[in-house]
Order: sequence, then C-alpha cells, then structure tokens
Amino acid sequence: MATNTHRVNIWDLPVRVTHWSLALIVPAMWLTAENSLWYWHTRLGHALLAVLVFRVLWGFLGSDTARFASFVRGPNAVLSYLRGDHNPVKSVGHSPVGALAVLGLLSVITAQVVMGLFAGDPYDGATGPLNQLVGVGTADWITDTHEWFVYVVAGMIALHLAAIAFYVGVRRQTLIAPMVAGKGEAAQGAEGNSRASLAKFAICAGLAIGVAVWVWFGAWPAG
Repeated sequence: MATNTHRVNIWDLPVRVTHWSLALIVPAMWLTAENSLWYWHTRLGHALLAVLVFRVLWGFLGSDTARFASFVRGPNAVLSYLRGDHNPVKSVGHSPVGALAVLGLLSVITAQVVMGLFAGDPYDGATGPLNQLVGVGTADWITDTHEWFVYVVAGMIALHLAAIAFYVGVRRQTLIAPMVAGKGEAAQGAEGNSRASLAKFAICAGLAIGVAVWVWFGAWPAG
C-alpha cells in the first residue's frame, strides 16, 4: 500500500546527546541547589557550560539539521508556518516555530549558567569561578537574579514540553522518538539529514571542554 511518508535520518548523535544531557543536567542543577549540594552544583554547572558551548559550535559545524542556518528563519517564515502556508516536502529538522523554542531555551539556560559563574558570596557559601571579577554589589545582584531566574528557565521548559504534547496530541506527530533513535518519518521527497563529521565533532568537543576547564580555573588571565 502506498504511503505518504518514508523513514529518514533526522538528528545526528551529537545533537541527541546534547539534548538529553540538558534534560538530565538542568533538573540536577536545581536539585543540588535546593539541597545546598554546592560541590555537585558547581561541577554540574561546568558540565552544562561545556554542553552549551558544544551545541553553539555544533550549530555552525554540525550536520544539516544541527546548523542554525538550516532552521533559524525570519518573521515572515514563522508567520507563514503558523498559517499553514509551507511545503512539507523539504529537508527535515526544526520548523521555524521550533527554531524559536530551541533558541529561547538555549538562551535562558546559557544566561542562567553565565550568572552562576559570577554569583555567590565568598564569605557565606559557594561562589562561581569568576566571582572575583565583579564587585560585591554586582555579585549580590547577579546572585539574586540567578536565584529567581530559575523560574524563567522552568517556564521555558514547560513551554517546550507543552509544544511536544501538542504535536503528539493534535498533529499526531511524535518528536521524542526521532530524538532517541535519530530517525523518523518525513514526507515523500524530503531529504534526510547529512552525515556528521567526526573531525568537526572532535574540534567542537575539544573546544567546549577547553572552555569549561579554562573557566573552572578562573579564566586566566582575566582571573
């Protein structure tokens, strides 16, 4: 029997590992902060920093669906998609609206991590590795913002989950399975994802780890 879809590669392994790393580390960061487990909180924060740096770099050097240039579109493309005026036979990956969700989530998590690097009180509890680069008043403001900004991050995550539920319940399209297996159904004629480059992966991973380690030791020579 004829079918209107076929199975193709959608997400490369680095994108999937990054996605599920965020899904695990972000809640763990909240739990460790709530229980004053600062030893683990700071280490998880640096791991999260490495993941974020890697995802940004991979957004320029990764496979087709990983690259920002392949899914970040202007306002006209977003409005056209919302009106349903789009061609389903195209390369797979994030939709224009999905791109906004990805950029929004990455932005708020990055902001929270960066604030954590400068937050803290050296006389009362843990401090970020870059705390000494700002004055006491600035550090206090960053710390206060870092504490309530977690609700912004939680709100973005809730919106992300609601969008997934909408696609499953209304459009009968699962977004989770392709993010696990890497493959999914696409319209006939749609091209699958390109192959990820091992060399580019090594470059992105090495730079991401290097940045996290550099920040861990105070971002010399700034520190």
